[in-house]
Amino acid sequence: MNITSPFTYREDRELPFDQLIALYRANEWSSANMGEVLRSALLASHSLITAWSNDQLIGLGNAISDGYLVVYYPHLIVLPEFQRKGVGTEIVRRLKLKYESFHMHILVSDGKTIDFYKKCGFERAGKTEAMWIYSGHDH
Repeated sequence: MNITSPFTYREDRELPFDQLIALYRANEWSSANMGEVLRSALLASHSLITAWSNDQLIGLGNAISDGYLVVYYPHLIVLPEFQRKGVGTEIVRRLKLKYESFHMHILVSDGKTIDFYKKCGFERAGKTEAMWIYSGHDH
């Protein structure tokens, strides 16, 4: 059975500035305040997958990688009104497929998203704990 998605997924680097900032603000991510720095960082990613409803940017996910062994997924974000509709799951599926031969797929998840990432095939990495130097205040 082939189910057609009402959403479009793209790997181009089209990121309309206003829509990008609206996406991050809708999710209360502090990086929304970084404007062009956020946009430049996403455009410099090893991979970037965006989700669209018609001409509206509704979600994105990116990857940073050495290109051979390790991939890190720093951002997965979906407009709240499109969450729980398969958008995030499809973005993760596409990213994982692109890097399926890699030795290590890494991401950092907090309490609100752990179950989602487990459903996507991720698991806690041994006895590790995430550590960071973070200048935001949204966690």
